[in-house]
Amino acid sequence: MRPSIVLLIAVGVLFAAGTTLLLERTLTRVLLGVMLLGNGANLLVLAAAEPGAPPIVGTVDPAEMTDPLPQAMILTAIVITLGMTAFLLALAYRSWRLSGHDEVQDDAEDRRVRELAERDEGSDAEDLDADETEPVEVRA
Repeated sequence: MRPSIVLLIAVGVLFAAGTTLLLERTLTRVLLGVMLLGNGANLLVLAAAEPGAPPIVGTVDPAEMTDPLPQAMILTAIVITLGMTAFLLALAYRSWRLSGHDEVQDDAEDRRVRELAERDEGSDAEDLDADETEPVEVRA
């Protein structure tokens, strides 16, 4: 049996919305993005599974039984998503309590690396000769 087009469109919408929210700077939107991506992954695994009879030995022919592995994978994904949700929720709450908002700020080291990269637009890799035995000068 093939999955319906509506289910596949729902998976695509969940992945697109989750990815968009995951790229935001506020932790609550990142949290919602992780949850949407988790649900999209669960629906994708569910859509890929073959339907069949319950996997109980002795009730039906083993060839007609459904594979329990996708169900186990979905259950594991639900637990992992719940753990990530709890962690991000605690992180957002802690950030809100300390700073009054849950927006992720740029790290001072990230800003310094970006400024150094903007000042030094050229790369030292272009200046290397074919002879690799020469020492390369490192700029501080």
